[in-house]
Amino acid sequence: MKQHKKIAIIGGGVTGLSAAYYLKKAIKTKQLPYEFALFEASNRLGGKIETMHKDGFVIERGADSFLARKEPTLRLVKELGLEDELVRNGTGQSFVLVNKKLHKIPKGSYRGVPVRLGPFWRSSMFSLLGKLRGSMDLFMKKNKQVGDQSLGAFFRHRFGNEFVENLIEPLLAGIYSGDIDEMSLMATFPEFYRLEQEHGSLVKGLQAFMPNQAKKKKSKTGAFYSLKDGLNTMINRLEEELTDQIHLETAVDHIEKKQDGYHMLLSDGTVYEADAIIIATEHQALPKVLSQYDFFKVFHNIPATSTANVALAFDASAIKKDINGTGFVISRKSDTRITACTWTHKKWPQTTPKGKVLVRCYVGKPNDQDVVNLTDEEITAIVLKDLNKIMKIQDQPEFSVVTRWKNARPQYTVGHVERVQYVRKQMDEQLPGVFIAGSSYNGVGIPDCIHQGEIALDEMLHYLQK
Repeated sequence: MKQHKKIAIIGGGVTGLSAAYYLKKAIKTKQLPYEFALFEASNRLGGKIETMHKDGFVIERGADSFLARKEPTLRLVKELGLEDELVRNGTGQSFVLVNKKLHKIPKGSYRGVPVRLGPFWRSSMFSLLGKLRGSMDLFMKKNKQVGDQSLGAFFRHRFGNEFVENLIEPLLAGIYSGDIDEMSLMATFPEFYRLEQEHGSLVKGLQAFMPNQAKKKKSKTGAFYSLKDGLNTMINRLEEELTDQIHLETAVDHIEKKQDGYHMLLSDGTVYEADAIIIATEHQALPKVLSQYDFFKVFHNIPATSTANVALAFDASAIKKDINGTGFVISRKSDTRITACTWTHKKWPQTTPKGKVLVRCYVGKPNDQDVVNLTDEEITAIVLKDLNKIMKIQDQPEFSVVTRWKNARPQYTVGHVERVQYVRKQMDEQLPGVFIAGSSYNGVGIPDCIHQGEIALDEMLHYLQK
């Protein structure tokens, strides 16, 4: 029996990197007889975290922040000695574009769902009939449907179409760049289902869940964190900690189970022998590298959407209609092609030189996927045309940066939880010692990905120590 065990981590996004970091720490502190290597197919680390510095601007091409209330990222940042680099987002009013007009997101809500109905009744975002239908949640009984259902069906039943299309859908579906009528309630926001089942009314459930919401003034502290010089600071520090274990531009072409572990055929023609493996890639890779196992074909039922974002830098004088806020999302019934816009210079002031403006806009609705394949110039022109309707920006930007994420947004459609559970059960039986983690499975945010890396590592260490 081999005493010195070898571990492979596949994928150099934040999931794989965090798992590798904590593995290296465990080996050192517990004096474990293990060695490991991390394989990344591309020429860079970080996955959907990528920071660009240009002319004094700090531009996030992917994720720009993480939720402060979720501990995994904050814990990792402190572990890496980066606590002094943390910055909170600037707070301010957020808007929704409905019927070609920016409307303030009503106060007294949680993720766009009413905790208090008064602010919704005072909002000009909804018609009288829409407000009446939305208020019916207070008098309806809990949903009798058992099992998963679409997010859209759940909220349309509680609040009606207008509430969903004007507010709930742009806020909730926007997180996943998905179609609210395809998204799984139990995989994305199961807390809403539990509150409705316990209290009958979702509004009453939220009032019980957030009893101080009605009294609480809007917090002056932002709900998100970033790092002064961009989130790549964290990736760079992880790379420094793991230099000896990282293999860039090294894809895993095939994994074969052997009597004494696993043989991984690498793109450079070599074989890496591993006793255990953490696969922290997107789900599309598994049916390819483990093609002899039919159960991975269920991952073909997890679609992925494409998006692009455009960062635009202006002199402050270019903004003819300045709006006091941090950005806006857009009702999908709108005739714009952008789906949201962040006023980055207000939300993250440290990113922008004084006297300048930085905005970031997003394209790639579920029914407008081809936009991502247009040229940089074409995408930028589309964004500027839409912005001019809303903010009266007629000047050309000092520069623009277009970033595409093709087939990179996994969709948690109805039945997602069951699909992932099925695959994991099959892996336990047929591929002991191989574990999966990442944005395709149990959450797309940075803290969710780091947490999945931690869980996969704990399961792997338990397996090796049995």
